[in-house]
Amino acid sequence: MSYPQTERHPFLDDLTADAELVSSALRGPVAGRDDIRRVVDAVGTFYASQTPTFVQNVGSRLFLEYEAVLNSGEKLSAAVIVDHNPDGSVPRVSVRMSPLGAVLALATGLREGLSQQLRQDLFL
Repeated sequence: MSYPQTERHPFLDDLTADAELVSSALRGPVAGRDDIRRVVDAVGTFYASQTPTFVQNVGSRLFLEYEAVLNSGEKLSAAVIVDHNPDGSVPRVSVRMSPLGAVLALATGLREGLSQQLRQDLFL
């Protein structure tokens, strides 16, 4: 999600050094603050628009849902679960997306944009 620079991101600003991101657009987890930021920033470049539809904290978890339109015109729905440690830091983020066609388009873009920076076995 894109946020004004004066506003804190729902999880990027609080990632632990060894945080993990899992996503339906990737084959496996992305580990580490820098690589997670790299993936999230790349995903944002594929969105023509993004609209939050639900945000709720439940215990130590943040649930965030949004609708997006990819630059290709495909519509995408996402559900994000952000786990928080007692100190507020974020060790894990899970992003589930649908429908499959939009997820595969996004996955292709990630592979093309990040294959030189991240492990090859992460990409669909």
